[in-house]
Amino acid sequence: MPTILTPPEIDRKRDRHEGDEGTGNGTGNGQKPPTDKRTGGNGDGDNWDNHPQGHRGPRERLSAARVGLFFALGGDLMFFVALVSIFFVNKESGHFDAYSHYINEWLPTAIPSILWLNTGVLLLSSVSAEIARQGMFDERRTMDEWFGLGRPVSNRASAWLAVTLLFGGIFLAGQWIAWQQLRAQHVFFSSSMSSHFFYLITVTHAAHLFLGLGAVVGALLVLRRSRSMLTRQVLVDGTVWYWHVMGVLWLFLFVLLEFGQ
Repeated sequence: MPTILTPPEIDRKRDRHEGDEGTGNGTGNGQKPPTDKRTGGNGDGDNWDNHPQGHRGPRERLSAARVGLFFALGGDLMFFVALVSIFFVNKESGHFDAYSHYINEWLPTAIPSILWLNTGVLLLSSVSAEIARQGMFDERRTMDEWFGLGRPVSNRASAWLAVTLLFGGIFLAGQWIAWQQLRAQHVFFSSSMSSHFFYLITVTHAAHLFLGLGAVVGALLVLRRSRSMLTRQVLVDGTVWYWHVMGVLWLFLFVLLEFGQ
């Protein structure tokens, strides 16, 4: 579990005094952030779990967001599992001719070499996204934002997410080029069973990645406009984890298409 910004205690008496007068709970507007040893902070954790009944603390909000994300992705992953299963069933299917010879009509589709470049670009995009996510939870660099003294961490994360956005756009453009190359070779969706699965798999993944680009754009807007540091952290964290899942999924699908036919 990453740190949800736990700056060290400066003065216990002053903290208690500010806690009596303040109304916030550390949202990046100059109020005191939560502290918790279990997440890597230096505080005693008194105000991490002792929040009003029915109110979720920072750690609970981050955990809930992650659980919700992975549950939402579960249906998509099951779809791809079913798709891959049908891929292998059709690949191994055949029939016997009049002479009792087993005939397998599966014709592999030659994968455009640009997919190798696309895969590398997508891996780089995951690296830049992870740098942005890790930076949002760097305790030493987030103190100013928690105390409302600027947004150095959010600005840095925005730059890395912009790089991710660029790489994601390059990946989708590369997928489009791959489809055009196959069409130039008269390999279409209905040309063969293998080409049918190639287009189905790559287009479906591209659609999911396009949604990921939308999430990155949303995260960039929130980093720029939201006054809540916690909101910025949760949204960037969820967006990057979604992006990682799409990256790992593409690696599996690429290996399937390149070596599984």
